[in-house]
Amino acid sequence: MDMSDFDLKLYEPSFEAFCSDKPAECQVAVMMSGGVDSSVTAYLLQQEGFDVVGVTMRIPVACGVNSRGCCGADAAYVCGQLKIPHYFVDVTEAFNVLVIDAFRQAYAEGRTPNPCADCNSILKFNLFWDFISQELGVGNFATGHYAQVKRTEKGARLCRAKTRSKDQSYFIYGIPAEKVEHLYLPLGGLAKSEVREIAAGLDLGVAEKAESMELCFAGEGDYRDALGLDAADSEGDLVDMQGNKIGTHKGVANYTLGQRRGLGFAAGEPVYVGRIDPVNNIVALGTRDEVTEKNVTAEDANVLVADELFVGAKLFGKIRSGGDPRACVVVDVDDNGFEVEFDEPQFAPCPGQRIVLYNEHDHVIAGGVIHSN
Repeated sequence: MDMSDFDLKLYEPSFEAFCSDKPAECQVAVMMSGGVDSSVTAYLLQQEGFDVVGVTMRIPVACGVNSRGCCGADAAYVCGQLKIPHYFVDVTEAFNVLVIDAFRQAYAEGRTPNPCADCNSILKFNLFWDFISQELGVGNFATGHYAQVKRTEKGARLCRAKTRSKDQSYFIYGIPAEKVEHLYLPLGGLAKSEVREIAAGLDLGVAEKAESMELCFAGEGDYRDALGLDAADSEGDLVDMQGNKIGTHKGVANYTLGQRRGLGFAAGEPVYVGRIDPVNNIVALGTRDEVTEKNVTAEDANVLVADELFVGAKLFGKIRSGGDPRACVVVDVDDNGFEVEFDEPQFAPCPGQRIVLYNEHDHVIAGGVIHSN
């Protein structure tokens, strides 16, 4: 990603400027959101002997809510408590193009976007990281994600978190392979309760702050408020998987593959969204069997361990953030993506969502955007 394509702006430091006389390997920039996770991340790295600088992205809110969402003043306040430098970086233009516009376009095309994965892969771990490295001279980077970086004889590996229910490696698979060794994720071995205990022990103001569960740029509101797509919100034909009209849908932006509730159609058996055709404004419903597939294809792949991604490789894949990876075998690999066949059929793989592959050691091998078969 070329930084010159976007106008990122580094503001004056919230307190004193960052200045370190430690070697480069002992300096780290921590992405601070104002939440408990990133706050404790900064503290833990400080305790490990790093010279820490907190950095916060100023992002737009897309639905007219007068809120700064996840990028409020709490981050600067915590840095003041920990006595570490802090900076805001305006990423409005890049965020609008790379995250919000992509989010809207995906829904308009009948795909199910993953804006958090886009933000991590394209913005945080590429454009933003490179900008911070250039402006502050800090090459190491840290976030409050629940995942681990294990440094092995074969190099650094991105891995699942110790607490499986909190694992976020699915969302950050898109980090460039060469940057993994410079990434620090100190929460990967902790439970959320332990993180809150640390924050409470430090008397941090964010110790009991609620987790953000919605899209940051939607102002904690309904994601549909951020779509801004009139065409994708117009009524159209509701059909079965054979193309027979069975009703009327409320607009393709209101549906996602695998959806069961809110369909506006009563059938004699459970039915799910099985296909979305935004060009012809059609939503198709099918039975569970009709929306279940064994083969999943990915495009725009990011490969972290190239020598473990080959035809015939037995790996474990996740097609959504929840649940455990499922056994699969790689059946095709090309310059842009890969295809796997799962041992057991998978329910409703959603084009636009992600598939992430792991080996038996829970190392992230590769990931990509699910493509329609």
